Amino acid sequence: MRILLATDAWEPQVNGVVRTLTRTVSECRAMGHEVEVVSPDQFNTLPMPTYPEIRLALGAYEPMRERFKAFEPEAIHIATEGPVGLAARRICLEWKLPFTTSYHTRFPEYLAARFPVPSAAGYAYMRWFHAPSGRVMVATPTIREELERKGFRNLSPWTRGVDTDLFHPERPPPALLEGVERPIFLNVGRIAVEKNIEAFLSLDLPGSKVLVGDGPSREALAAQYPKTIFAGLQFGEQLAAYFAAADVFVFPSLTDTFGLVMLEAMAAGAPVAGFPAPGPIDIIPGSGAGVVDKDLGQACRACLELDRKAVRAYAERFSWRAAAEEFITNLQPYPEPEKAKFWRRLRRLARLRRRPKIKPPFGPAAG
Repeated sequence: MRILLATDAWEPQVNGVVRTLTRTVSECRAMGHEVEVVSPDQFNTLPMPTYPEIRLALGAYEPMRERFKAFEPEAIHIATEGPVGLAARRICLEWKLPFTTSYHTRFPEYLAARFPVPSAAGYAYMRWFHAPSGRVMVATPTIREELERKGFRNLSPWTRGVDTDLFHPERPPPALLEGVERPIFLNVGRIAVEKNIEAFLSLDLPGSKVLVGDGPSREALAAQYPKTIFAGLQFGEQLAAYFAAADVFVFPSLTDTFGLVMLEAMAAGAPVAGFPAPGPIDIIPGSGAGVVDKDLGQACRACLELDRKAVRAYAERFSWRAAAEEFITNLQPYPEPEKAKFWRRLRRLARLRRRPKIKPPFGPAAG
């Protein structure tokens, strides 16, 4: 299939949504599908307020129309609810093209954490955005049930995977962690208020606390918790080394829809401690790979007793290929006869618009 993916989250952004989308695109291409990605880096952009590393596309609608016409997609997936997603949604509705969407971020909670905006207003927007979608893909049963209660329809599962070759226990510790006091409690991700990181940093735990990542709250938290090791952004094998060096991975977020870093930690043998919130409550209970508890400190201490080999074995159940196959199954391709007629008609209209007007050979007759 020719699949058009419209997303406001793409490289060089560093987050779980981007990793999910880039790996899904890679797997889809490996399966023989042609994927066209429309992302903010292809437009003029402005920095997102309070989040300058996230860029918002400007004037995406007209260029997006041309991308649709040039690529003639057989299936369209809109991954995010920002300017790029809005432009793709508008075109699909105008041209009566079926499309699917996915719910990656609890945007209303993020907005409420940063601005005086009630979450009800955020959910009203999200319901409006996803209402015309043929399928809204969600990562966990908890998020699906939550959205159903809030009036969302056409919800379908789309799981996640992990690169078990990159993330594994047999990696030497990074130089920054050599000689630090054990146990090491690690968090990886965006250092921002909606990630609830202070719930981790304020815990009375033995050993050392390490944060990998960057974000708007980093400077304030570094000043408030000077004993915490702030390792900054890490990538590839160096990032995997931090996971492997951790004795426990701590996931304090209450607003994530999944939490891909939990699988990456488990693949490296690090058990995960979290609150009983969406993401942890879907992945951890009964796994032997972590502990959820309303007392996060108790969950952290209990994780120290878990078998790291069993933690790794649990992560090996999650495959990016299986996640991509589920994504493909959820797509709603344009029916074959209608698809051919639609794009043929659109090409004919484009040719007519480009055809030069024929001027009369002589001017108007003198009267």
